[in-house]
Amino acid sequence: MSLILFWALTLLMLAFALGVIFMRNPVSSAMCLVVSFIGLAALFWLLDAYFIGIIQVLVYAGAVMVLFLFIIMLLDIKAEERRRMNLPAVIGGGVVILSFVGILVKVVCSSAGFFVTKPELAHPAWDDVKAIGARLFTDFNLPFQIIGVLLLVATIGVVVLSKKELK
Repeated sequence: MSLILFWALTLLMLAFALGVIFMRNPVSSAMCLVVSFIGLAALFWLLDAYFIGIIQVLVYAGAVMVLFLFIIMLLDIKAEERRRMNLPAVIGGGVVILSFVGILVKVVCSSAGFFVTKPELAHPAWDDVKAIGARLFTDFNLPFQIIGVLLLVATIGVVVLSKKELK
């Protein structure tokens, strides 16, 4: 895996993740989340996990984000109005962020294996899709069906809750 491409995709993904947090318009925030999901899928492709990368694009960047945008448009959420900054909350958040970054830098710099170039992964006899499909439809069939029913009920619930009452 190219280390430069890895870091470029990681920085792109983190920049758009910050866009999700700091955008005031919900639609712009959702679009930043889509780009962040696509960056994550590209990282999976760099790790030779092609199936997980494709599923990331199809399920999260596709279906889930369409559902989010549908709900945003259906509920007619307006852009959040600017408020004054709460100084203690900003200071507390800054302390948490700085301590997290400090711990992250300490962990990364203390690991000697982080700077070593990794060998290419050996390709197994089964491909990703066949292995995941075999496990999904044999060992995890019931949870897979339960999640499908749960998503159906959630979709019906959104439609019922958003229905306008007739006067």
